[in-house]
Amino acid sequence: MGSASFVVRGGGAVDSVRVPLEIATSRRERQRGLLGRGGVDGALLLSPAGAVHTVGMRFAVDVAYLDRRMRVRAVRTMRPGRVGLPRPWVRHVLEAEAGALGRWGVRPGVTIVVVRRA
Repeated sequence: MGSASFVVRGGGAVDSVRVPLEIATSRRERQRGLLGRGGVDGALLLSPAGAVHTVGMRFAVDVAYLDRRMRVRAVRTMRPGRVGLPRPWVRHVLEAEAGALGRWGVRPGVTIVVVRRA
């Protein structure tokens, strides 16, 4: 898994907060996601991805559905044991512990900017 951070831009959001970010790009990494973990420090970006599930998860998660331009189109909180509906316009999914995305200003209309570590 890749390691980076992200900031939120647009929608009046303050983009000064950098959030630790893991990036899951391989099929295996995306399938595993946050399964088997007790929590996450920051967030996990699944790319590409169109839907997620929380079957087998130990904690509730916030899920942000992003289009190809990394613009947030929808945000949902999913309890463990749920299956999200596929969304044809989704290209990436951002996951974090429940409540975290709201604290960071992630909401529909903002853009997620990934900052790669050197």
